[in-house]
Amino acid sequence: MKVKDIKERIEKAYALLENCVVCPRKCGVNRLKGEKGFCGVGKNPKVASYNVHYGEEPPISGTKGSGTIFFSGCSLRCIYCQNFPISQMRHGKEITTPELADMMLFLQSKRCHNINLVTPTHFVPQILEALSFAWEKGFDLPLVYNTSGYDDTESLKLLEGVIDVYLPDMRYSDNQKAKKLSAVGNYVEVNRDAIKLMYSQVENLVTDKWGVAQRGLIIRHLILPDNLTGSEETFRFIKEEISEDVYVSLMGQYFPSFKASRHVSINRKILPEEYGYAVVSFFNSGLRQGWVQEEPKHEARNVEE
Repeated sequence: MKVKDIKERIEKAYALLENCVVCPRKCGVNRLKGEKGFCGVGKNPKVASYNVHYGEEPPISGTKGSGTIFFSGCSLRCIYCQNFPISQMRHGKEITTPELADMMLFLQSKRCHNINLVTPTHFVPQILEALSFAWEKGFDLPLVYNTSGYDDTESLKLLEGVIDVYLPDMRYSDNQKAKKLSAVGNYVEVNRDAIKLMYSQVENLVTDKWGVAQRGLIIRHLILPDNLTGSEETFRFIKEEISEDVYVSLMGQYFPSFKASRHVSINRKILPEEYGYAVVSFFNSGLRQGWVQEEPKHEARNVEE
């Protein structure tokens, strides 16, 4: 979706990097001069991979796949991260914004349904600049903002009218657990403010006649052992403060990765009954739409009440 004031937005976004406040960490380093803060990256975007991916939620992958671009670095430090070589070790290649634009155009040429920006939080300015180049060359796919949900509202405001589908996580309903597992002590309030703003921009999920997302909010909720994610409270928040029709993806594929084996609370896969509890909590909350697995490792199905 092209926006008329893109140059102004790019300028405002890059100003956030000078004393970096582009994410809620607000490290204050000058990334324009190559300084690196918590995310571990400087001025230029860094990409680990880009390809057509078929493993996302059905409204995202559809039949032709989602054009994923995996950015290196992250604003969180999840000790169970399944993409830790990319997020924590920052594997990837530093590129220019015109090269990022070319990746978008290449994926569009593969006839995928959308461009899926994975872990984009710390690269909002660079993404906006790359889009300005891509639009000039005919780019016109929907944009998916695939994030941990730890996003700064000032950065998100610059994306209004640019992002078509927000795909954030809602990881925790307890800051103490967020601090222990993801090294962030204010996740809950930051995450909820971000989700509210995302919803105000794109509202509930809208799909085409084939069920492929064109616009809207999809919330991901990864189930952890022993209900460490606080599912009931998260679903209550979504229902009462966002919408009962928000599309929620209940993710049951957790397995201990990265440093998880060192922590007794998360050093195992989730049990079927733990996932079942989350599913029951989802429906009991009054939420009506989502992507639910019968139990971990089983084939998933689409559900709508």
